[in-house]
Amino acid sequence: MTPLQISMEQTAQSVIKNLKKRDMEGYYCATKEDAVARVLSLVEEGASCTWGGSVTFTESGVYDALKAGGYRLLDRAEAKTPEEQRAFYGQAVMADYFFMSTNAITLDGQMVNIDGNGNRVACLIAGPQNVIVLAGMNKLVPDVEAGIARVHTYAAPPNGVRLNLSTPCAKTGVCADCLSPDCMCAQVVITRKSRKPGRIKVILIGESLGY
Repeated sequence: MTPLQISMEQTAQSVIKNLKKRDMEGYYCATKEDAVARVLSLVEEGASCTWGGSVTFTESGVYDALKAGGYRLLDRAEAKTPEEQRAFYGQAVMADYFFMSTNAITLDGQMVNIDGNGNRVACLIAGPQNVIVLAGMNKLVPDVEAGIARVHTYAAPPNGVRLNLSTPCAKTGVCADCLSPDCMCAQVVITRKSRKPGRIKVILIGESLGY
């Protein structure tokens, strides 16, 4: 391994120890392929799986692996009407596994997530039996304040473009601390502990993934 790879794994192991103190499980995978294998080792065949909006979920190959496997996938994209979306959400909160990334994760093991509608952070907080968080090492930050700054500076602008939203950051690339109708920063959630030990499983991946 290169010095950078060695250092990255050492950092990840330090974060994993801090996650454990907070009753969250942590794993380090050097590559996306390793992360897929880890996910498949954690999720039993036939389990119901759903996910929040996440570029990392698709970039990592986890979505394709679940789609090709013997799992019951609950895809919110299939809900077209408001009534169907509401019914889907009822199924999502009862899922066996909820997949997501995190906007940032601190060196002391806290997660920072900022949402618009809040369905993603709601399922992180409560509902699904297990939450699997996939995070590239590019999501690591020194502390919570840096995590919030990371969202406003690096995550929200490209997500606004990806989702075709009419926010200032999507048009200028710079956060305007907006209150626009499309605001993606309506909910700020800091996860500093899991009340149910082991429910939240964080897979750190030694690559740059997502925003």
